[in-house]
Amino acid sequence: MSEERPPFPPFNIEDAVKKVRMAENAWNLQDPEKIALAYTEDSRWRNRAEFLNGRKEIIQFLKRKWARELDYRLIKELWTFNENRIAVRFQYEWHDDSGNWFRAHGNENWEFNEQGLMRRREASINDVPIKESERKFLWDQGPRPDDFPGLTELGL
Repeated sequence: MSEERPPFPPFNIEDAVKKVRMAENAWNLQDPEKIALAYTEDSRWRNRAEFLNGRKEIIQFLKRKWARELDYRLIKELWTFNENRIAVRFQYEWHDDSGNWFRAHGNENWEFNEQGLMRRREASINDVPIKESERKFLWDQGPRPDDFPGLTELGL
């Protein structure tokens, strides 16, 4: 039995928006093993200056990421889509173990196989220091509540 992760390409607007929100929700749960199942076994990633190949490297990367990026909260927004590709913009807030807060701003390009698994992810990300009082992503750990505004609604 093959692995599948609907919705499947080619994407329409509803499917693309759903795929983006599913990814956001999964990353906000911070479960590397579960997240890795949305990617092909041989998925290729570029995350900042780091290049990853396959689920095992993705899992190890995510474990390192969340050991360093504490109280992580993410919002993703669809930028555009076509056939089996989706582009998103995102921001997330986190702090380091010294209590320094950051808002990361980024863009991702995703490519999916026919089963809806991501086979390629290209991410460009910049961290901007913020004061704790400037935080905007204020919800309990886990997925963003459905009634919490997105990036555009927050003016970001």
